[in-house]
Amino acid sequence: MGTTATNTTPQTVCVTGASGFIAAHAVEQLLQKGYHVIGTVRGDDSKYPYLTGLEGAEERLRLVQADLLSEGAFDDILSDCDYVLHTASPYIIDVKDPQRDLVDPAVQGTVHVLEACKKSPRVKRVILTSSIAAITDEPDNHHVFTEADWNTKSSLDRNPYYFSKTKAEQAAWKFMEDSDLTFDMVVINPFIVIGPSYGPSLNTSNQIIRDIMKGLFPTIMTVNWGFVDVRDVAKAHILAMETPEASGRYLCANQSMTMTELVQFLKDSGYRNYRLPLVNMANPLGTKVMKLLSYTQPKGVGTYMRTNMGKAMQFDNSKIKNELKIEFIPAKESILAAVEDMLKWKHLKAR
Repeated sequence: MGTTATNTTPQTVCVTGASGFIAAHAVEQLLQKGYHVIGTVRGDDSKYPYLTGLEGAEERLRLVQADLLSEGAFDDILSDCDYVLHTASPYIIDVKDPQRDLVDPAVQGTVHVLEACKKSPRVKRVILTSSIAAITDEPDNHHVFTEADWNTKSSLDRNPYYFSKTKAEQAAWKFMEDSDLTFDMVVINPFIVIGPSYGPSLNTSNQIIRDIMKGLFPTIMTVNWGFVDVRDVAKAHILAMETPEASGRYLCANQSMTMTELVQFLKDSGYRNYRLPLVNMANPLGTKVMKLLSYTQPKGVGTYMRTNMGKAMQFDNSKIKNELKIEFIPAKESILAAVEDMLKWKHLKAR
């Protein structure tokens, strides 16, 4: 169903949560390709100069306020849209009430958008931003994860953010089982999304790198991350929208890197003056010690440490490369871009 904006009448794409880390890049890339864009945001236009100042924004970007949790809030907005990139969702690791603060907003927001799409006479395809969190919440030394995997371990007590992403995507696929729909859906499942940010807020994934550089990680642990550049994630959404044959889920990750490799790369890249961890606990004994210490951490952080340390995340990204023809930015280039961006926004102090 996907097509490009080469028709005489430019097509209109709605990007929910347009001020977000991934969404802002998607808005920029859509404008560059000639699309009209409707971006849903929480405040008035004056709060988002980084969106209204994009090339082409004056002629082809309209920002509208919409509350994901208000039923019917998207009905009028989507009646004029050909495609929807649904990127808006809460991302908080530690919350007081996971059901209220994470699961309900993620599920209800997704269903409300899909209900509005069903009422729209124009929407052809929805691209849903899900997460690796809906595929798994912990690495497995003996398994290579693909789009066929589903996270079955998370709950309100164990990694509730992961649980919310899983429930939201499952609710979306359940909605899509309705045979009367005139649109289809493609899902993007990114891993750790890093890189430059259009907005001043600190992305949670970039924060991992910042925290390592600020000394919040006293030791090097046996963890690894699958990194993907935010610009590539935005591009993947648009390719999924434009590629008629695109279907199902797409695990969106480029390459994995251990904490040991990441710290060494930061040292080699001129950031030795930062408070990078010096003690290397990336060994079996160190992992046991760190798992014990994890119980002194906030619940979300502690659970993450216990379910991720001592294991290597392995994934197969052949589907997205073969079907969407995406060529990923190297992870080291993305890391450097993230650091420079955090220096620009003063999330890190120059040393």
